[in-house]
Amino acid sequence: MNRTTSPRPVWRKSPYSSNNGGDCVEIAGGATGVVSVRDSKMVTGPVLEIPSPSWAGFIRSAK
Repeated sequence: MNRTTSPRPVWRKSPYSSNNGGDCVEIAGGATGVVSVRDSKMVTGPVLEIPSPSWAGFIRSAK
């Protein structure tokens, strides 16, 4: 993915997460067919890009 021309993702985390620096991940979905996942404490760190169908399967299994 060419990050210089892609729109900036809108990151979000669970409303159950606090802003006290706890362990949390953030996700961003986009029109690219992937869900991006990052560590909320390392916002400039690496990002996992997971195909949307795989992410949906993960969420179904986690519930």
